[in-house]
Amino acid sequence: MHLLAIVALYISAVSFGTLLFNYIDRFFPDPLVPYYASLSNAVRWAIASLLIVFPVYGWVSWVLRRDEARDPAKRELRIRKWLLYFTLFAAAVVIIGDLVAVIYNFLGGDLTIRFILKVASVLFIAALVFIYYLWQLRSSGPALRDPRMRWFAWGAILVVAVATIGGFFLIGSPFQMRLARFDERRVQDLQNIQWQIINYWQKKERLPDSIAQLRDDISGFIPPQDPESNAAYEYARRSNLQFELCAIFKTETGATDSRIPQPVLEGRAESWSHGAGRVCFLRTIDPELYRLQEPVLKR
Repeated sequence: MHLLAIVALYISAVSFGTLLFNYIDRFFPDPLVPYYASLSNAVRWAIASLLIVFPVYGWVSWVLRRDEARDPAKRELRIRKWLLYFTLFAAAVVIIGDLVAVIYNFLGGDLTIRFILKVASVLFIAALVFIYYLWQLRSSGPALRDPRMRWFAWGAILVVAVATIGGFFLIGSPFQMRLARFDERRVQDLQNIQWQIINYWQKKERLPDSIAQLRDDISGFIPPQDPESNAAYEYARRSNLQFELCAIFKTETGATDSRIPQPVLEGRAESWSHGAGRVCFLRTIDPELYRLQEPVLKR
């Protein structure tokens, strides 16, 4: 049980730190880092871990404190003391490393608000663990019987609960996340169709009349359809070098945290930003960039 409590504590601390780091990345993006991966996966894992593992830690700790109250000799178990000392050691190392990182980044001119907040988050978590387990070593009674530790414990629980609930506002509800995943699939489909259209133009020196002409039984390409309605995506040829692709989206780009606010990254997802509803993307082929493919001569 002691080992389970320590493992649950470590998982909870890492998950809570991950959640705080994602809050900071969301509201304080670094202009020197032009692209960030989606927040949703990391936040979802952090929330899921805190919803399950943190209550497990609380329950196991309560059971251990109850057993120790019934049999005070259990407080002298070697595994208990070893794990407590190891946890104190780990927390102290984290705090020292945190302070070293502050000095190092200060000397390198990288002492930004974003960095300071992340350092403060790690220091806050490590300090909570250190204070609580140092008290465990020095005290002979349950934590909730000490008025100061009672406030300390309930305050920590409140902070974790607020951060966890706030995570749902950060990534959206499960229903919104599902809609966002449908939209991500639509963008991937449009990107695939766009590439096939360019490939078609390179080989035949003209744009297809419809998406159906992109079907190729040899390569196995079948034009994708909307994943939710199974309707074909809209395509229109505007000129010899210009075409338009349209789809109906359910969410707005960034509304469910598909991207953190950031400077534009050249050549990446900036051309697929969309709002909710029917959105069209006008594309113009650059003949200098996408050269025609020379026909293969038979010998």
